[in-house]
Amino acid sequence: MRITTNMMYEMGVSRIADQQAILNKTQQQVSTGRRILTPADDPSGASSALQVSQADGLLGQHVENRNLARNGLGIEDGVLQSISDLMQNVKTTIIAAGNGTLGNVERNFMASELRGQLDQLIGLANGTDGNGNYLFSGFQTHTVPFARSGNTVSYAGDSGLRALQVSGERQMAVGDSGQDLFLSVPEGNGRFLATATSGNTGTGKISSGTVVDSAAITGDDYQITFSVVGATTTYSVTNVTTSTVLSSGNPYTDGSAIVVDGMQFDIKGSPANGDQFSLTPSGRKSVFDVMNELITALSTAVVVPADSARLSNTLALAQSEMSNAFDKVLETRASVGARLKELDALEDSGSYMHLQNQTRLSELQDLDYNEALSKLAMQQITLEAAQKSFVQVAGLSLFKYL
Repeated sequence: MRITTNMMYEMGVSRIADQQAILNKTQQQVSTGRRILTPADDPSGASSALQVSQADGLLGQHVENRNLARNGLGIEDGVLQSISDLMQNVKTTIIAAGNGTLGNVERNFMASELRGQLDQLIGLANGTDGNGNYLFSGFQTHTVPFARSGNTVSYAGDSGLRALQVSGERQMAVGDSGQDLFLSVPEGNGRFLATATSGNTGTGKISSGTVVDSAAITGDDYQITFSVVGATTTYSVTNVTTSTVLSSGNPYTDGSAIVVDGMQFDIKGSPANGDQFSLTPSGRKSVFDVMNELITALSTAVVVPADSARLSNTLALAQSEMSNAFDKVLETRASVGARLKELDALEDSGSYMHLQNQTRLSELQDLDYNEALSKLAMQQITLEAAQKSFVQVAGLSLFKYL
């Protein structure tokens, strides 16, 4: 085969170009610290590195979500602390209002104080997380949840719980619904509601009662009716739901325990003939209604003994229901605290997984500098040899010997 001068030039230039490309690639690897510059360098390694990078990027989003959740829950915990302090003050006021030495004027002062605390409670219930999102409005984060009109407090939120993906397998609620927290206070003792009929004329006062036999609870409505003949006071018990008289002519003893189908309570004072007391299953009411009823009771003048009995019954019921509301706030605070603690645990786990991902990426992508620098030196020598040999070959010509 005849090798022409043009072919020698082309082969020499091609050889030098190939060596320069190899050298440039190695130089890029050294400068970036990466072994894989393009997927073609290591298709399998590049694919694995992409998967690890995507997983690590998702971890980064989880970190951001955890920070958002921690911030929102921390603010909510502070608001719940203020709410629990306020409710504790209301409970103290209820106890103080039961002092028989107080007059109508003093109770009016207490009512005025409770009005201010009610406004404060509504303000706390409308608290935000610092980013303009209302804490207790459910999914309606940009809607003011509670609004007051007279003695009525309406709710514009919903029962939804906003959640953030704080780890691969965990979605965490970052708020609580005001409907559950403020509008679902159990009535009475939480199992049944013991009340005195508003038209009673005696001084009978009924306790909130307790459950002594859960299996005997029927969920029916009951009515205790008093009969006073001379010096003898008796009562009858009627199941209103079934229209059945369970007992009658029961002798009444002031403060003695009365048990009706698993429910125990007592009545103190002197009920008048025809006075009635009711037992009904506990429903749900708002804490704002509890406070409004309390304010109304304290604002109503006590003139006759029956008024005093009505006030005592209202105070006893308010004390029980405010305790239920207080317990609900404490339960929510405990839930918030548990979520904050879980976030700390997830942060530790996430940090470990991030470290593992970075280690794996380093194994897949990072350059072995000792090997690369040795290769770079060898490639430089090879390139120089190719350049020198090209010069020598290019200089071959018979004309030099003429």
